[in-house]
Amino acid sequence: MTPFTRTDSSLLGQWWWTVDRQSLGVIAALMVIGTIFIASASPPVAEDNGLPEFHFVVRHLMFLSAAAAALLITSLMSPTGVRQFAVMLLGGACLGVALTLVIGDEVKGATRWLDLGPVTVQPSEFLKPAFVVVSAWLIARGSAQGRLKPWALALVLYAVAVGLLLLQPDFGMALVVSAVWGMQFVLAGLPMLLVIVLGLAGIGFVVAAYGMLPHVQSRIDRFLNPEDGDTYQLDRSIDAFRNGGLVGVGPGEGAIKYLVPDVHADFIFAAAGEEFGLIACLIVVGLFAFLVLRAFLRLMGEDRLFVQIAAAGLAAQFGIQALVNLGSSLGLIPTKGMTLPFISYGGSSLVAVSIAVGMLLALTRRRPGYAAAATSSQAGTPLTLRTAR
Repeated sequence: MTPFTRTDSSLLGQWWWTVDRQSLGVIAALMVIGTIFIASASPPVAEDNGLPEFHFVVRHLMFLSAAAAALLITSLMSPTGVRQFAVMLLGGACLGVALTLVIGDEVKGATRWLDLGPVTVQPSEFLKPAFVVVSAWLIARGSAQGRLKPWALALVLYAVAVGLLLLQPDFGMALVVSAVWGMQFVLAGLPMLLVIVLGLAGIGFVVAAYGMLPHVQSRIDRFLNPEDGDTYQLDRSIDAFRNGGLVGVGPGEGAIKYLVPDVHADFIFAAAGEEFGLIACLIVVGLFAFLVLRAFLRLMGEDRLFVQIAAAGLAAQFGIQALVNLGSSLGLIPTKGMTLPFISYGGSSLVAVSIAVGMLLALTRRRPGYAAAATSSQAGTPLTLRTAR
């Protein structure tokens, strides 16, 4: 049974019949799985910090409620509403990131957090999805109108966003933003010569970061030469996967949560591999892959350039973030403190990824009349004003 009939003209009724319900089901499954993993892995971390046993579980459920509300609200928006919301969110996020450089709390050599009393907020988490949408809007306008100004504004926006991230510093997030931004330009039909230039610039960006940022150099060196550095956390992560085997040692029976301090956040996948096994891990990976591929399938036949670029960017960003966390846990890439979407503990990251996925659901909704409006207009016309309403 469905909660709404097809004749229901209410806002929620229209949303239910136009949103991708299969993706909604996968998102709900990831939220439940993440809660189970955190409930299993976090009690020893809480006890080590002198907190009640289920402190992180309770807080995660609070954050999860806010995240679910944010996801629902953003998925109800029109493409124009998504763009307008993203502009406001980007402005607030940039201001927040700038404030962290002045009054932010320093954690592990980086100032990424603002202390707001009962909670701490990481503004850069909200910068990522907002940047993707606003950049898509500028790129789409530049492509449709053949004007240099929107493209130049997109370049300035990118420089500001990445510059703020590097000042914190947060090289990993800057690299993710750069990769998605480059992909958006490719989707917009950027000439191959400029694509090559962007690729070379990206390589130069990594080389410069290696030479100028000691913590980046340290992580890359430890990845290339593990015997020359401290790889304790990564070693424990690999041991956890090895101990878990196919079906795991059982919930609550893992050892890594007693050995790695951030196991409920950065290394939650390793804890899951140890306690729930390879099969459970493959299911989680499959759910992530389904969400990303499903988003791209929903975009097939989409004629609105803004929607194409924004939705593809949000889906790619979601997938890249998951790949970075998974790759770090498995030792396939240098370690990076990036959360696993919907699975890792973290308030800012959970709410931000919910906003991103909510905007993705909003952009890929099947609205009656949009296809006709799109086909009757010139391909690539900036549709954030007329046809996006």
